[in-house]
Amino acid sequence: MKERGFALLVRALCLVVLLSACTTGEGQGEVTSERLYVPDCWDGPFRLQPTFFGANPSRGTTLFIQIQRGDDSVKVSDGLFVSISDLQAVRQKRGEPVPVGLPAGVEPSGTAVDPNGPPALVSMALYLQSTCNRQNGTLYSLEGQITFDSLFSGDPNELEASERLTEATFDAEFADPRLVEISAADGVDVVSRASGWFRFFFQRGPPAQPFP
Repeated sequence: MKERGFALLVRALCLVVLLSACTTGEGQGEVTSERLYVPDCWDGPFRLQPTFFGANPSRGTTLFIQIQRGDDSVKVSDGLFVSISDLQAVRQKRGEPVPVGLPAGVEPSGTAVDPNGPPALVSMALYLQSTCNRQNGTLYSLEGQITFDSLFSGDPNELEASERLTEATFDAEFADPRLVEISAADGVDVVSRASGWFRFFFQRGPPAQPFP
């Protein structure tokens, strides 16, 4: 994967961190893996027991979902980000499996990037910044699927409870995209499979402060 593409992905993740202060966090869910691999940090069974659930819409076209253990900064927490690039298209697929992948323009090393290719409707990032506090502990969805039985409308002023509900299950493969081709050549399996579910209602909170 090109370094520039990876840097853009990291910056997008930081933007979600800033936006996450706009929501409150009640909900239910879990993320589990029989074998999760994070280089120099974790190699074995993993279970995230999240206690914070939030959603941040942008102009009714995109939606960022945050599932996290605790409500501390993402930089010191474990959790899952779900990024929906076309909210209305995914809402039309409620009850159907939707493929997940990497964001547009980001591919594993050695793979040609098609700038005109359609972006993944849904991409995911599993971060272990608490567990792996000495290095980057973020893995990105390579492939898999997610099924939304309900999905928030994207309207921060939504009054209908059913339109504020997000409920989903997923099963996907995660890895550091920069290591996929390198590790495959070395015979090292760096791809992890994780699955889970979450259910929560969108709750509008106070806006994030633009200063410390």
